[in-house]
Order: sequence, then structure tokens, then C-alpha cells
Amino acid sequence: MQRVIVVKVGGSTLGGHDTTAEDLVLLQQKKVSIVVVHGGGQYISDWFTKMGMPNRFVDGLRVTDAEGLKIAAAVLAGLVNKELVLTIQDVGGRTIGLSGTDGNLLLARVKSRELGFVGEIVKVDATLLNLLVREGFMPVVAPICSGTVDSQATLLNVNADAVAGEIATATSADKLVFLTDVDGIQDDSGNTIPRLTAAEARSLLSSGTASGGMLPKVAACLRALTHVSETRIINGRVPHALLSEYANGVGGTTIVPN
Repeated sequence: MQRVIVVKVGGSTLGGHDTTAEDLVLLQQKKVSIVVVHGGGQYISDWFTKMGMPNRFVDGLRVTDAEGLKIAAAVLAGLVNKELVLTIQDVGGRTIGLSGTDGNLLLARVKSRELGFVGEIVKVDATLLNLLVREGFMPVVAPICSGTVDSQATLLNVNADAVAGEIATATSADKLVFLTDVDGIQDDSGNTIPRLTAAEARSLLSSGTASGGMLPKVAACLRALTHVSETRIINGRVPHALLSEYANGVGGTTIVPN
């Protein structure tokens, strides 16, 4: 696959009137190849609440039973994915929305019984991404993946941060960028840490300094750094954050190999 930038758009920034869609299109017009992975956790939480279902998390991952899986799949691969595609196309982008099940893109296995129908990626087949990028499209990937439970094929809900990390790894991306609603990884005093080595990032995980929703982001960065030279976690609500990131890489937190 030709070299790309993998951009993970956080569910916390979707619909936040940010400039992400505009930035993505401007980069595409500059002939930058981009694969977008999106979340949508807040949307799922809202639907869980509407349906009278509890929102429970373990280490930043949503507990998803059989009924919850239906909601997650409908919201992520349906509503959120298609609205994001529409938004990007509305400002001039050339994009196609898909989920991890399409073209056998992402194969997952059940992560743990405690989490239910939540998966972890075991295989990435980048053939479809390769085709779309080569033809000038910007793939927009929802984190609903193929898997099996009790020898039966099923959908699995996979954390979008992990999906972004695995796609960046499989494609040997130039860079993996997380757009979130905070300024990066913060230390115990609440100050943004500008730069970390992989070893320092692992230390933050083990010490508990990185917690909650930041856990899967840091883990995904560490996974990607086996094939990617640089990963970034930046505030996607800052106007033109992605354009600034591409131009000069300032702000947020950078994680690099040791």
C-alpha cells in the first residue's frame, strides 16, 4: 500500500463544529493519502441511555452485550460513519465509508468474556484500503469488525483507537494522528507532555498517569511504533489542528520509538 497518514477522529470531537473535515479535504487536495478511523462512543452512550441500558467501561473499553452490539453496529457503521462521509464530501472531499467487515479489512477475536462482544484485532487485510487510496479516495473506517463467537460468525465492537493503531501498523503509515478533545497526554500536575519515548509512555501506563480513554490511545501508539516512526495525540477542537500538525507538528503529545 502507498504510504498514508492514518487519522483517528475521536467521538468526542464529532459534531463539535471543528475544522477536521475541511482540513482532511485540504490535505487530500495536496495529494496527501489519508485513511480516517472514527469513534463515536458518546453517540453509543446516548443510545444506550435512551434504551435504558447501562454504560459500563473496563480500562476505557465499553462492555458490550448482544443487544449493545446491535446499537454499536447501527450507530458506528451506520449513522456516524455516513454522517462523517457526508460532511467530508460536502466540503469537497472524495471519500468512501466502510466498516472493518468490508473486504475482510479487520478480523478480530473476543477480547475477554467480561467485555462481551468486544474484539481485539488479529488480522488486517489492507487490499481494499490499497485500492481506494490508489484511486484517490479517502477511506473512512468504522470500528465494527468480523469475528467469531462459539464458532459462529459475528460482528465485534473494537475500540477505534486500537483499530487506528493496527491499520497504521499494517500499512506502515508515515504517521498516526489522534484527534481528541484534550491537548495531549497530561502529567500529574495537568500539564501537557510534549514528547515521550515508547519506554516513557509504557511507564505512564504502568503508573496510572495515563488513564480512562487515554489508555487505548497510548496502547495504540505503542503498537503502531513497531512500523511507524511517529505518533501524535492532539486537540482536534483547535481550529485547523490537523493542518497545523501536517505543516509543523506542534502542540499535543508526540510519542516516538526509544
